[in-house]
Amino acid sequence: MTAPVAYSESVPESLTRLVMSHLREIPDFPEPGVLFRDITPLLTDGRAFAELVEGLADHYQGRIDAIAGLESRGFILAAPLAVRLGVGMITVRKGGKLPGPVIGVDYALEYGTARMELRPETVTKGARVLVIDDVLATGGTAAASISLIEQAGASVEAICMLLELSDLGGRRQLQGREVDSIVIF
Repeated sequence: MTAPVAYSESVPESLTRLVMSHLREIPDFPEPGVLFRDITPLLTDGRAFAELVEGLADHYQGRIDAIAGLESRGFILAAPLAVRLGVGMITVRKGGKLPGPVIGVDYALEYGTARMELRPETVTKGARVLVIDDVLATGGTAAASISLIEQAGASVEAICMLLELSDLGGRRQLQGREVDSIVIF
């Protein structure tokens, strides 16, 4: 297992150890030269997954009114956390996946563009929102999602990522934001 580059000071070290102990590294996936970090072992271990949700709930308790899960693995993290905290969940989807009316933001990819969308009526005006996803890479998906949530009238209070790939510079897209990356590579 590759050691993380850094540990996030903003989340309990116990969560970092938990996630690290449940990662599977797959070399050369999805293409040669890429080291894929798979969170499936964490999700399939019921006790570990519950411990993660409980640790995140303790960390965000009283600070947020809703959780925005980003498609698709962000949904897996957001749903149980929202239930545990007794707050609503907002689904931020890739373009063309939600029935209208929707608002959307296009963002740049290395080659081309992508789009994130949400249904604005699912966002409570003035709500304090936690944005959650599995990986922060370039930051495009997170930045687009934050823009949508704010367009809909809420404020993004925190951003939580299980893993951050620091070499890809995603934090630059999120400057001025609190980013809680549990493990930073």
